[in-house]
Amino acid sequence: MDKLFDNPVIEDSIISAHFHTYSPFLNSFNKSDIIRIQIQTQNLNIMPSTSLLYIEGTISKHDGTETTHTKLTNNAIPFLFDEIHYQLNGKEIDHIRNAGITTRLKRALYNTSWSPDEGVESATLFFNFCIPFRKLLGFAEDYKKIIPNAKHELILVRSRSDDNSLLCTDINEKPKILLTKVQWKVQHINLTDAVKLKLYQNINDSNSKMILAFRNWDLYEYPTLPQNTDQQIWNIKTTSQIEKPRYIIFALQTYRTNQLDKDAFKFDHCNVSDLKVYLNSEGYPYESLNLLFGRDRYGTAYELYSSFRNNCYNYSMPESEPLLTWKEFKKNAMILITDTRYQNESLKF
Repeated sequence: MDKLFDNPVIEDSIISAHFHTYSPFLNSFNKSDIIRIQIQTQNLNIMPSTSLLYIEGTISKHDGTETTHTKLTNNAIPFLFDEIHYQLNGKEIDHIRNAGITTRLKRALYNTSWSPDEGVESATLFFNFCIPFRKLLGFAEDYKKIIPNAKHELILVRSRSDDNSLLCTDINEKPKILLTKVQWKVQHINLTDAVKLKLYQNINDSNSKMILAFRNWDLYEYPTLPQNTDQQIWNIKTTSQIEKPRYIIFALQTYRTNQLDKDAFKFDHCNVSDLKVYLNSEGYPYESLNLLFGRDRYGTAYELYSSFRNNCYNYSMPESEPLLTWKEFKKNAMILITDTRYQNESLKF
């Protein structure tokens, strides 16, 4: 009852929040090039979680003429980069390898060049996308505060091949991608004088520390599986107690080299029947998944996929609709998700 008479809470600590565009010093976006975008000015309050990666480019035949049978694949833009690094004051904070596969497993939405069906249509020769930074790196996904008075640097390593970004229905076209613009759009936050004074007092205090907590995404690839139907055991590196795994996402992909195949960029179920993750002899999940895709028995896998978004990002709203339907999950992106958040803290990794 007392809350009926409380004064309204008005957020007035921020005067303005505007996006500013930063470009690399060298506008060379060829294959295997290293693209560096720096923010050198240190008297700024930057919000990395809201920043955007803006990409412009063209698709053409190998001779530069217009294509008529080519479009971008699902998640095409991250596939243009082998690695993405984020540095703060010269120290690497977060990075991902094979950005295309990593972000595809995280299920990016359409504006980040993801379409759950057959690919992304683009205008004739020209395409452009604006990708939220949080769709690429776990740091921007989790750390949603400003960072004052620091140097920021985004490093993009162009892929050696753009084949994974193109879907061509005419083998004679031999399409290619030419990137014409790569920019980092970053939000500058301007605070009121009172808030700014308190912030700078904390910065000047030698005992104060800024703790940047976030979840990092590591990618492990098993390039060739033995050709048999028995169980496979895959050992990956151990982690420290602080960086223990919270979720493990597993996917299989049949090797294909034909760009004419529209299914070449999807994850396959490969009739997998079970997945068990062992952390110090503790198995996750506790019970068998008991999958049988030939009879459409994959309800447990789909439930784990559907609930992952709410569990991982702590959504307080009612359960959100998953990107893929029951049938699309089996057809387009069969992924198995293992929840390892709850572990015995006395175990040392």
